[in-house]
Amino acid sequence: MSKQDKQQGAVSHHELKQTLGTWHLWSIAVGLVISGEYFGWSLGWAQAGTLGFLLTTIFIAAMFLAFIFSFTELTTSIPHAGGPFAYAHHAFGETGGYLAGAATLIQYVFTPPTIALAIGGYLSFQFKGLDPKTAALGAYAVFMLLNIVGIQIAAAFELVVTAFAIFELLVFMGVVSPGFAFTNFVAHGWSGQEHFSSLAIPGMFAAIPFAVWFFGCIDGVAMAAEEAKNPRRSIPRAYIGAIVTLVVLAFGVMVFAGGTGDWRQIANKDAPLPEAMRIVVGEHSGWLHMMVWLGLGGLVASFHGIILGYSRQIFAQARAGYLPRFLANVNPMFKTPHWAILTGGVIGIATIYVVSWVAKGGADEVMFDIAVISVLGMMAMYGISMLALFKLRVSEPNLARPFRAPGYPFVPAFALFGIVVSLASMIWFYPVLAGLFVGVVAVGYVVFRMTRRARDEAPSESMIVPTTSMND
Repeated sequence: MSKQDKQQGAVSHHELKQTLGTWHLWSIAVGLVISGEYFGWSLGWAQAGTLGFLLTTIFIAAMFLAFIFSFTELTTSIPHAGGPFAYAHHAFGETGGYLAGAATLIQYVFTPPTIALAIGGYLSFQFKGLDPKTAALGAYAVFMLLNIVGIQIAAAFELVVTAFAIFELLVFMGVVSPGFAFTNFVAHGWSGQEHFSSLAIPGMFAAIPFAVWFFGCIDGVAMAAEEAKNPRRSIPRAYIGAIVTLVVLAFGVMVFAGGTGDWRQIANKDAPLPEAMRIVVGEHSGWLHMMVWLGLGGLVASFHGIILGYSRQIFAQARAGYLPRFLANVNPMFKTPHWAILTGGVIGIATIYVVSWVAKGGADEVMFDIAVISVLGMMAMYGISMLALFKLRVSEPNLARPFRAPGYPFVPAFALFGIVVSLASMIWFYPVLAGLFVGVVAVGYVVFRMTRRARDEAPSESMIVPTTSMND
């Protein structure tokens, strides 16, 4: 059998099933992020206060709007399961592909452990004495299995649980509204101070990772592009609808939670919404216990969606020879990358226990460290993606672009500016975690240079967008 025949057989063995429509993609985009409305962001209050964090969030929301309108051009032009990895490979070659791929893997493999611990936090709120790490392990087992069973079942579940999670946030805002007072929100609003001072500015920059938590991982739809029925039309609709949905929910949840009472009682809590509701309805209210259970819906939506995201990223990089080849195998019955799903899960579970042991702190401290590392990966990948957009406009002017970034080059440039500011702030305020991130990427690069043969032997079609994905 010739090399070409072998490669064609390998590509067919590593193809994904195309079943996703616009609503599926919208639910994946919102579901990937919506857990950020339930936890994580309140850590930003501890850094900047409510008003300082509000300004930080406005800046980050504007950056994400600019980024999504720009990123959609890449996703519709190159609807590839590798997402940013594929865009950077097209623009900058193998090394660019490695850097974007490594950053994306860090983002998507490190985010699920944080959400899994948050699921444990919500459950331990209800069941006193439950170890959040034990609950996180159970969450991984259940949702890895669901993702293996099939993309259509997984996407249908994501649509239902995302709609439910949005409803839950609306319920939260409705229940706490009788106790809302804007004076509560603005009290001590500048890093715990009554009035703005220069001391508030460092806190606003330090809070950037937690504002990102409101919107981060929305890019994950790119990893489902090969499984979309009509990516060049459905992806723009899904992305735009998702970012509008998330912006409205983010500001609604933050303002209502901060106006219920003394917000300093909620900052640094791993379950801020039940804590805010407790202030209004009391310890023994049925609303409070309902919110704990309802809150799990948002966490589950993101956790389940990000497993889909990391598995497709691992799958695409393995198919192209960047990771061990067996990770690109697709289950013959379910047509899902089962080894990629399982491998990312094992790494995530190990991360929870290793970081817990190293930090020797509670779940809050572990979540903080993992969250910052995942956001570092996210911002690095976003920056490379925007650079790829500029590069491809020059190097591939005839590339089919069903959706063009509006306001080019100013909108993508603003997105890139916000990304650079975010990265610089995180490096300044969290140098140890930033050093760990750079160290992981550097070690990975050494392995990347030593495994060139695997990429040379990968099917040449592995970096080409499947023709069936390109049809309108």
